[in-house]
Amino acid sequence: MTIFQAIVLGLVQGLGEFLPISSSGHLVVIPDLLGWQYQGLDFDVLLHLATLAAILAYFWKDWHKIIKTGLTDPKSSDGKILWLLALATIPGGLAGLFLNDLAETALRAPGLIAVTLIVFAAALWAADRKTGQTALTGFTAKTALLIGLAQAVALVPGVSRSGITITAALFLGFSRTEAARISFLLATPITAAAAVLALKHLSFSDISAPLICGFLTALVSGWAAIRFLMKYVQSNTYTVFVLYRIALGLVIFGTMFFR
Repeated sequence: MTIFQAIVLGLVQGLGEFLPISSSGHLVVIPDLLGWQYQGLDFDVLLHLATLAAILAYFWKDWHKIIKTGLTDPKSSDGKILWLLALATIPGGLAGLFLNDLAETALRAPGLIAVTLIVFAAALWAADRKTGQTALTGFTAKTALLIGLAQAVALVPGVSRSGITITAALFLGFSRTEAARISFLLATPITAAAAVLALKHLSFSDISAPLICGFLTALVSGWAAIRFLMKYVQSNTYTVFVLYRIALGLVIFGTMFFR
C-alpha cells in the first residue's frame, strides 16, 4: 500500500464513518474500482483507532458529563443517558460478535452494497420528512433498544452505521441535530469495542509510513466530518446524503454492468 492509497482510504474512513454514506461500503468499492489490493488487518485496526480518537476529541465534554452524572446520579434524566447508551450498544455488539465474519466475506459483494445504499437512502429520506423535536433527555429504554437494533443492521456494508442510527432516531421523533448527536455518542462504545477486539491483529513491527498517514488522515477527516454534520443539520435536511447514496449505488451497478 502506498502513502497515496493510505491517505485516500483514511479520508474515506473518516468521512464515511460519520456522514451517513457508509464507510464500509466505500472501503470495499473504491479499492475494487481502482484495482487496489486489500489493505490488511493492521490498517483496518488503525482506522478503527482513528475513528475512536475523532469521536472522543469532539465529544469529550459530553462524555465527561455523561459518565460523571451517570455514576453519581443515575436516576436523573441526564444520568440515565450513560446506561441507555450502554443498553443501545448491546444489539450491535452481539451482531458484531457472531456475524462479523459473514459481514467480512459473503456480504461484501458490490451488488449488495449498491442495493443497501439505495434502499437505506430511501429510508433516510422518509425519516427526514418527520419534524421531530425530541431532545437527548427524551432518550428511553424503548428508543435505546430500537436504535440499538438499527445499529446492528449496519454490519452489512452499504447500510451505514451513522445513517441507520440517524434514520431510526428521526423515525422515533428526535430532531435532526439530536439524531446526529445520538448516532455519534452511540458510535463511541461500539467503536471502542471493535478497536479493542481488533488490537490482537495489530503488529507494531509492521507499522509503516503509509499506515501512519492513513491513521492521521482518518482522525482529522473524521473530526471534521462530525463538526460539519452537527452544524449542517441545524438548518438543513439530510437530502444531500440521500442523493449521494443513490448516485453511488447507481454508479456501482453501472460499473458491474459494463465490466
